[in-house]
Formats: sequence, structure tokens, C-alpha cells
Amino acid sequence: MRRTAVLLACAGAALGATPTAATAATPYRVLVFTRTEGFRHASIPAAVSALRAVGRSRGFTITATQRPGAFTDASLRRYRAVVFLLTSGNVLDPPQEAALQRYVEGGGGFVGVHSAANTETHWAFFGRLIGARFRGHAPFQRALVRVADAGHPATRGLPRRQRRSDEWYAFTANPRPHVRVLLTVDERTYRPGRFAMGRDHPIAWSHAVGGGRAFFTALGHASAAYATRLLRRHFGGAIVWAARA
Repeated sequence: MRRTAVLLACAGAALGATPTAATAATPYRVLVFTRTEGFRHASIPAAVSALRAVGRSRGFTITATQRPGAFTDASLRRYRAVVFLLTSGNVLDPPQEAALQRYVEGGGGFVGVHSAANTETHWAFFGRLIGARFRGHAPFQRALVRVADAGHPATRGLPRRQRRSDEWYAFTANPRPHVRVLLTVDERTYRPGRFAMGRDHPIAWSHAVGGGRAFFTALGHASAAYATRLLRRHFGGAIVWAARA
């Protein structure tokens, strides 16, 4: 009986019957949306290029588009996650918004990067999806970033403390009560001016939205950031987590 079970297990492995192994070996697709109806970051081409490289190492391919027509139920079914990469302004119409909401609540993944927090400001669901609304930012400058949770794929392997230069976003409210905070910025190490949030200043987090997963990071203003190994690791872990890969 034991010999039979062993033979069956070996046969199943040879046929690729183990779900975990099959899932790990299966590439998947990620939609990267870069439309802007407000400020447009010059770093968008570098950011898209970086995500393509990250995808090659992490087992996914990206489709980058500025077309809001990609947001239909049929189109979104092709993707395991959607990334709003440096988007701004109101970039979707009501039917497209409804399709994105159904996608996420039905189990899809969402990643918002930097100015995604200043996108779809009229749409209440998007505010919940992002986790906190953009209020403004201090001038681009260097500051100390701390890992608040090292157990998440987006922070695993990052230094517990790192000095980075970015636009340090402030938000209309601290999202901590509703999200899993992953990174914070230390306001004592830069000049926040009127965009201070106090001792607890989250800049990256994740949370569940319906049946789906949502992630946001405020990092990513400058083109040079996307060439760094640490930021690519951060984004790669975020996408893999959101896509449940």
C-alpha cells in the first residue's frame, strides 16, 4: 500500500499535478496604467522599464498603457494585478471605475505608486483602495526611511533603515488604523514644513479590499530611483503580493 502511494505521488509530480509547483511555474500578466490628467512625472518611462525588468526576474509580464479603455470586465480578467504607476487626476469614466471596483472586490490585486494617491479624487472607492489621500509634499530631499514591518514581500530584504531622496508625501489622514504599515519616514531627518504628519508618518502600506489586495507606496518620484536595486525589490514584492503569486 505504501509503495503504491509513493508511486502515485511520483507520477503526480512528473505530470505537474502539484498545485503549488504548477502555480510557481506559471507566468502571469500585470496591467500597468500610466495615464495622467494632472501632473505628469518625467520618470514614467524609467518606471515602466524598471517594472519590465522586475517582471522578468519575478515571473510576470507587464502590459503598459495609457488607455482607460483597458478597464472592462473582459480585459481585466487577463491580469492578476493592476498597477497605477504615477497616475494623476481623474483618469477613468464611471463604467471603467465600476469595472476596476468589481475586479478588486472580486479578488484582483492593486498597486498604487506615488502620485496614484492624487488620482480619482472624486471617487470614494478609490480613496479606500489607496488607503489615504494625498495632501501635499515637502520639496525633494533626503530623509531616513524605516521598515515598520519586515515580514511583507515588499519590505523583505530591505535595510531596516535607509537614507533616500524623494518627495515625502503627506496625507489627509494617517492610514494606520485601516492598513498594515510597511515603511515610515522620519520627519526629524528632513524639513517637512507644513506637510508634517508627526512622529508616525507612513509612506507604504498594504490592506485587503473586499476579496482583493491593495498596496500603496509613496516612493518613486525621480527617474534615478527606478535604477536602484532596493526600489525594484520593493516594487517586485508589492506586485507579487498583490497578485497572490
